[in-house]
Amino acid sequence: MISRLRGTVAARTATGVVVDVGGVGYLVAATPRVAARVGEETTVETYLHVRDDALQLYGFASADERELFELLLGVSGVGPKVALAIVSGSTPADLRRAIAREDTARFEAIPGIGRKTAQRVVLELKEKIGAVTAAPTATLARDALVELGYTVVDAERALAGVDESLPVEEQVRHALKAAA
Repeated sequence: MISRLRGTVAARTATGVVVDVGGVGYLVAATPRVAARVGEETTVETYLHVRDDALQLYGFASADERELFELLLGVSGVGPKVALAIVSGSTPADLRRAIAREDTARFEAIPGIGRKTAQRVVLELKEKIGAVTAAPTATLARDALVELGYTVVDAERALAGVDESLPVEEQVRHALKAAA
């Protein structure tokens, strides 16, 4: 099994990146955090997906991303492309927080994931991920921003630097000021 590649991210392609390791170019379907490293010497954590008709390498910027990818593959109805889309959309900490909060809307916002798949992801991974301390007001503030027209991802980005101990109205106000 190929678990890690150390080399230069030589190019981006339509299907991923090419990682040059000692003169051999490995085509890797990778997260955006890996794809952003074009021209850089880097280590890419990998997962080799074996099918009857193909071997596909998936690449991650950290072991934590790869771990979440592997957990997602264990969810009924989630294949490697959907798992990569989920891991690519957020940091591992954000995904763990969304699972702990049972935030299915976070997963439904990802293209290719419907309500049932989002519910299965949360249900099947909640115990495996473990409890994360989550402020319920953060989810309310995010939902308020979504109602104002923000996407789930943009709302979470706007709230990233806002103190979660503030009342929901204050969190929304600070997020709107920061986004303006």
